[in-house]
Amino acid sequence: MSRAPDYGIIYNWDGAPHGHHEVPQTMEQFLGSMYAPLADTQVGAHFWCIGEHVARYRSAVQETTGEHVGREYHSVHAYTFSENVLGMIERGEDPQAAAIERGRELGMHVYASVRMNDNHFAGLQVEDLPTARHGSITQMRRDHPEWVLGDGAQSDWFALSWNMAVPEVRRHRFEHVKELCERWDWDGVELDWQRHGYHLDKDYGYKLRYALTDLQRSIRQATDRIAEERGRPFYVAARVSGTLEMCKRIGYDIETWVDEGLVDILIPAASSGTDPLLDIEGFKRLTEGTDIAVYGCIYGATDGPHVGPEDEDSKRDLVLGGVASRHYSHGADGIYVFNFHSDREYQRRLLTTMGSPDTLQGASKIYAATHKISRVTGEWRGAEVNDRIYAEVPTPLVETMSGDGPTVALTVGDDFEAVPPESIRLRVRLEEWVVGDEVEVMWDGDLLPEGHIEYTDVRSYTGDRVSGVVWQSYALEAGEVSTGRHKVKVVLRHRNPHIIPDMTLTDVELVVRYGEG
Repeated sequence: MSRAPDYGIIYNWDGAPHGHHEVPQTMEQFLGSMYAPLADTQVGAHFWCIGEHVARYRSAVQETTGEHVGREYHSVHAYTFSENVLGMIERGEDPQAAAIERGRELGMHVYASVRMNDNHFAGLQVEDLPTARHGSITQMRRDHPEWVLGDGAQSDWFALSWNMAVPEVRRHRFEHVKELCERWDWDGVELDWQRHGYHLDKDYGYKLRYALTDLQRSIRQATDRIAEERGRPFYVAARVSGTLEMCKRIGYDIETWVDEGLVDILIPAASSGTDPLLDIEGFKRLTEGTDIAVYGCIYGATDGPHVGPEDEDSKRDLVLGGVASRHYSHGADGIYVFNFHSDREYQRRLLTTMGSPDTLQGASKIYAATHKISRVTGEWRGAEVNDRIYAEVPTPLVETMSGDGPTVALTVGDDFEAVPPESIRLRVRLEEWVVGDEVEVMWDGDLLPEGHIEYTDVRSYTGDRVSGVVWQSYALEAGEVSTGRHKVKVVLRHRNPHIIPDMTLTDVELVVRYGEG
């Protein structure tokens, strides 16, 4: 198999365009919503999610969306989405073929994207299966409760995920993928193992990794046959966990996949949200000397709250630009975007710069410490258990005898000699700070002069001028910030003795501003 083309940006569409218009949706409306965010950008490949538990076409393997619930829906969204799909089927139209054709007209490759073990079951449990009126529950899952993880799941939220150790489950998933690959003229298929990455009993992920490899290998054999029959490549992409360590724990035997050539594109990714600390370097070392490409995954959301001082959309845009730059500096071949929902304009700045480190070079960005606040109760509890395992904030700041404190690593992708920035500012955000506290900040071991304090979260409408939350910031010169890895240490030297709670370091950011727009 030859190396897949350099795509710059891979854009994953989750199927949402089917729900963007009133019933009945026309094909042009559908394609317009699908490709509006992609056209005239750096997107070189469109990964079209073909469905999760039910098919958006007449399938020999799965039930058809909408019909599996008797066309009775529990939400307007479910009605709009499914009825627009069924309307196209009933009119004899083929949205998959149309998506491939339109993508090719725009110069893109189009892949089928398959969520290998999607779990949008709202935390339902095995005992709920007989009576659950949930649009994602199929008859197969009702008939075979013994095929799901149940108590073996890492979190009870994922109890209804398929247990991939069950041969019948793997056979079903194989037949679904094989049907998709054979039915349309895709350029390849993506096996999205990370939607969601809970496939084996929590104590057997590493031990039963051969079961997931069995399915990966079987699909590769099927796509190789397709490639041979049509006389051109049929590529296989796989979205996996963000570090090789977590891949092993979940059950992804990446070493074997690489050794046997079971994949053409590897996409390290979090299970939930953006993980800025993807081990791109580790994946690149593992694939060295092969034709396998490595793309760093970025979600439409950041890895944490990343609050102020900019407005939410601007802050998100700047932080994600910094994440993309970091991925490239560690060797990524491109950027993969997931849940990057957009119209023609909303994500355009990122989608016209993230496709190359050269175009990212002069774009303003924020290099930020990685957040992790795990959800242990409520919706999506446990979703981040395998993500951001080396997250740096938020963390309490406590006084130490040796003058130590948390150290955050920031990898800078910009070359400030080549393209000088307008300004560079290092800033840390502190909660429960008060006058009298002394917090020192060091840049690569050098103590920075006293920082500028700016209150945030001030309730101005009440007349307040202070709060317990501040940004402490420092202006840096371009000569102090080279391309590569830098260390920021934050040390609490003195704490106001009248304050009971710990001070918390919530954010460490290097803000790079250029003169663009």
